[in-house]
Amino acid sequence: MGQGEVYFEFSQIGRQMRVAAIDADSGVEVIVIAPVAASKAQMQQLALAKLRRKLGEAPPAAPSTGKFA
Repeated sequence: MGQGEVYFEFSQIGRQMRVAAIDADSGVEVIVIAPVAASKAQMQQLALAKLRRKLGEAPPAAPSTGKFA
């Protein structure tokens, strides 16, 4: 995916939102279904994570919240 653009498409279906994330460079598309109550940013983050996974990219590392023994 690199530094390319990602297009998002939102379609409400009842009480759910269908979100498509499309990589502009390759044309690869993924679909996620989210509750309408979720924020647009949350929906985009979920769809982008799925797209990155499909394209073989590791998602950005989450900050550590604690220590493990």
